[in-house]
Amino acid sequence: MTLTFIFDPAVDPALVEGFAQLWTDVSNAGGAVGFVPPVTIEDVRPELDKHLAAAAEGRSRLLVGRDTDGRVRAAAVIAPNQHRLQKHGAWVYTVMVDPALQGRGLGRELMTAVADAARAIGGIEALRLGCRGGAGLERFYEACGYREVGRVPGAIRVAPGDDRDDVTLLLSLY
Repeated sequence: MTLTFIFDPAVDPALVEGFAQLWTDVSNAGGAVGFVPPVTIEDVRPELDKHLAAAAEGRSRLLVGRDTDGRVRAAAVIAPNQHRLQKHGAWVYTVMVDPALQGRGLGRELMTAVADAARAIGGIEALRLGCRGGAGLERFYEACGYREVGRVPGAIRVAPGDDRDDVTLLLSLY
């Protein structure tokens, strides 16, 4: 399957519903995107609304991957740093690929599109992202060129007695 990646897509009801459905599906498949299953679209919507508000205010940028039917099948949020001493960097949040499509190289394509989008913003020299340890995500991001630059043991509590490391990774764009 081929996805078309769109940077700064028009935010319309179809995009909002598609993003919300993707986030719900990824979460319920065990994806480490801020929730623990089971979740509903209603659980996800307040967090999505925060991303959409930040995009509307220019504090973040959306990247979506659509299939040939126009369905949102991948997404990420790029948030350029706002602090005057850190404007040369950005954070990447809510990286998702439809669980039905995982294992086909689309995650790597998404991360390439994220780096390309960050370069298009201009002035961004590095991307940072955080991931939940214990799910193999570090290996995926390292295969995409990121390197681990920080780890806080047990900072993410998935469930009572199930604490995971909060891992920070960095990609130099130049």
